[in-house]
Amino acid sequence: MQELLLEVKGVSKRYHEGSVDTQVLNSVDLQVFKGEQLAIVGTSGSGKSTLLHIMGTLDSPTSGSVNMLGEDLYALTARRQSAIRNQDLGFIYQFHHLLPEFTALENVSMPALIQGRNKKEVESEAKALLERVGLGHRLAHTPSEMSGGERQRTAIARALINKPKLVLADEPTGNLDASSGEAVYELIQELATQLGTAFVVVTHDTKLAARMDRQVQMKDGVLLNGEGISS
Repeated sequence: MQELLLEVKGVSKRYHEGSVDTQVLNSVDLQVFKGEQLAIVGTSGSGKSTLLHIMGTLDSPTSGSVNMLGEDLYALTARRQSAIRNQDLGFIYQFHHLLPEFTALENVSMPALIQGRNKKEVESEAKALLERVGLGHRLAHTPSEMSGGERQRTAIARALINKPKLVLADEPTGNLDASSGEAVYELIQELATQLGTAFVVVTHDTKLAARMDRQVQMKDGVLLNGEGISS
């Protein structure tokens, strides 16, 4: 039996701008299990990125709860939420958000150094991760000296440096050509299998999403097909 990692229960999100109310999510329920690869698919504006941000405590729900390993994330202090983001969650974005003035090695090391860990040990782990994603030859290169695919692989290594239980990826291949996008998906699948890390990937690319363990589809802020579509 699969072990539950994170559970979204009855999550809704409404934005207020002046006299305009926009319902982005409507009573969403979703379970994520340890080590699984889950794709959330849907067109632009369907609410999938908002759901991902709420799962990662980057945005708060209007109602509902998100529980991770028995903790209600939105009942925690901001400090505890921050610790969970740093220690238990990893994030990958469509635009890699690497720090432009730092090398690949420094970018990957950053989340672990924020924890106050030993610099020499962290850099050794960061180097091993970069080698694992095929970038051992790019350690001293800054983002401007790397291709789009290389920058995204660096971002994946950064997301994994603290050995998170769950990585949340928002359109990780959306800014890449087809070949680089395919390589990123293969890397995610390989790392999920080898490291036992769960990945939740938001994407509009149903072909690539079909290669994940499971899919759920969002439309107009509603999760369709119950708990998902088996791939």
